[in-house]
Amino acid sequence: MTALPDWLEPMAATLTQDRFVSQGWIFERKLDGIRLLAFKQENEVRLFSRNRILQNHAYPGIAAAVSELPFEDAILDGEATGVWGEAGEVLYHLFDILWLNGRDLTSLPLAERRESLGALPLRAPLRLVERLTDESPWERACTEGWEGVIAKRDDSPYEHRRSRHWLKMKCEVKQELVVGGFTGPRGSRVGLGALLVGHFDGQEFCFAGPGRLRVHD
Repeated sequence: MTALPDWLEPMAATLTQDRFVSQGWIFERKLDGIRLLAFKQENEVRLFSRNRILQNHAYPGIAAAVSELPFEDAILDGEATGVWGEAGEVLYHLFDILWLNGRDLTSLPLAERRESLGALPLRAPLRLVERLTDESPWERACTEGWEGVIAKRDDSPYEHRRSRHWLKMKCEVKQELVVGGFTGPRGSRVGLGALLVGHFDGQEFCFAGPGRLRVHD
């Protein structure tokens, strides 16, 4: 049996402005959370962020649930949402499996890896990311207030880099704003510091949140 590696670089999606559905591509919700790779070796589990920072202390319930999965070793890839110890449900949304029982699965097509992942007996807070079957999944994403969708080629291997086999289609919130004022310069700036922008609600001018549009030198 091949030894479980200490680390595998996670695959990353490439941002695209294209919007499409096509045979050979699957779509998933783009979650707004923390990317986690779970390394399980017997009962020991290590949860790493994409920057290889250990996260077991932040997600003890996720680590416990992964440790109970009935296999010798595995590497799972997913996104954690929620914060442990605060209000709301903490979940680990799984979308890929890189290793299982001494076998490296990264060279297999996504469709096969997904089948292996779907066969796992997951319990809360572990959850399988569902596939989107909408005719225009990005429209649903924007309507429901999601961050966006991820498009993946179902025949693609798991690449340890940013790849065009995974594409992220982000929802962009747009609004016309007007300049309502500015702040004075600070430090080395001259002229002005930041523009204060907002919009009209009837006759009332409302600043657009606490943020300001900074004028770059």
